[in-house]
Amino acid sequence: MFQPCKFAQLLRAACQEVLLALTACLLISGIVTAQDQSAAPSRPDLPLPATIAVPPRMASPTFSSLRENNTVSSFSSFSATSNYGGSSVTFNASFAPPEVRPITLDEAQQMAAGTSNPLARLAALQVRAAKEHRLGVQSMYFPNIGGQLENLHFNKNTGPVLTLDRLGLAVPVNIIGKNQTAFNFSAIQPVTPLFAVHQLVKIARSDETIARAKAGAPAAETASKVETNYFNLMIAQRELVSAEAESRKIHSKWLSASSSGPPGISPEQETDMLGAEKQVMLATSKVKELTASLNDLLGLPEETKLELVPPEPLTEETSMDDAVDKAVAANVAVVEAEQTAVKAKAGSTLSKMQYFPSVSIVGGYANQNALNIILPRDFSYIGFIATYTVFDFGKREREVKESDAQAEMAELAVPLTKAKVSAEVKSSYFELERSRKLSQLARRMVSAVQVVDASAQSDNSEIESAQAKMEADMYRAELEYRQAYSRLKSLMGGK
Repeated sequence: MFQPCKFAQLLRAACQEVLLALTACLLISGIVTAQDQSAAPSRPDLPLPATIAVPPRMASPTFSSLRENNTVSSFSSFSATSNYGGSSVTFNASFAPPEVRPITLDEAQQMAAGTSNPLARLAALQVRAAKEHRLGVQSMYFPNIGGQLENLHFNKNTGPVLTLDRLGLAVPVNIIGKNQTAFNFSAIQPVTPLFAVHQLVKIARSDETIARAKAGAPAAETASKVETNYFNLMIAQRELVSAEAESRKIHSKWLSASSSGPPGISPEQETDMLGAEKQVMLATSKVKELTASLNDLLGLPEETKLELVPPEPLTEETSMDDAVDKAVAANVAVVEAEQTAVKAKAGSTLSKMQYFPSVSIVGGYANQNALNIILPRDFSYIGFIATYTVFDFGKREREVKESDAQAEMAELAVPLTKAKVSAEVKSSYFELERSRKLSQLARRMVSAVQVVDASAQSDNSEIESAQAKMEADMYRAELEYRQAYSRLKSLMGGK
């Protein structure tokens, strides 16, 4: 009797402990579930994609056009929405594609000019150095003011001993003090060297003018780089659209052939498919490369997607005579040649001034106790100092002849440089006219294709590919036109 009762009590206690443990587990799991539901966002159920009735090796994804936005999809990448006949599949609700940033050509050039450009900084520093050098040379017109302090102590008495023979006396005369202090404050104004200073100022001003003429080159070069990269990216995007349209056309061609004939892919169809895939991959890679290069010029993150706004067609009114006149007046090479001639002429004048004596006016105030017997303790003075080289074994004569030859060479270089620049301007102007006509012709052809496209089916891949190719050719002609105009502006001194 005792054993069954004890066993029943143990069983009852074990059941109670199990029930308590289950209750605690359910309570904890309910709390955790409620927290997870409140913290995690709601996510829709993922519908299963429909089956595809296409042979495995014949499956090919469609390509989204860059007509609306300039995002790029790789041939082998998966898009968020599949067009194989199944339902749309959302892979991850928390995944957000990179933001597309619209930008115009003017904004891109302004952003590139605002970023730190070492070449522009170097040009600005060269202008600053030339200016400071000129100001330093101009300061030589003014007198040099300075002071001198002297404090000496001798260990022996200075000065001779005066002996009187008749009287038999030896009297020490203290001409120079044993302890002496002297202070001298002076001002020296050059007189004849002022003519040489005037020539040195001419040379310094010519260097500054040359530096200022070259300072605008880095900014123009940066703007040209941005413009070239901008148009190359638009061309690459149009080529990608054309490659995707060609791929869709080939896909539709062998898909219809496979549905009407026996299943399988012929070698010709596989070659077409692989060729289309290659063209899309190359175009996609080129777009990514040019996008990263443009982002680097603009100071944007490398992964930034850019939506390029096509710029307005370039309009310019430049005549050949006007271009030649501006180039002869403001071209960097012409400016440098003219200023070099000015420097050479000033150098020739400087060499002749070596025959002049150097005269300077000097004045000052002194306070001393070194020569008490000879000089008063404090005094002022004024006068002039003149120096002249009598004979230098023909050195000055040779320098004068050398500087005269250099001045003549520099003067002859000016008309030669102007003639060379004029020939370059004329050649660049003819290139500008040719590129202008080609750009206008390409735009008219694109306008005609757009009229045909509006009357045809909107989903015609062949028409879409042809239009994208013509738009790429139009942008390429526009780029050549702008580059020709930039070269002409550079020859005209940026005006």
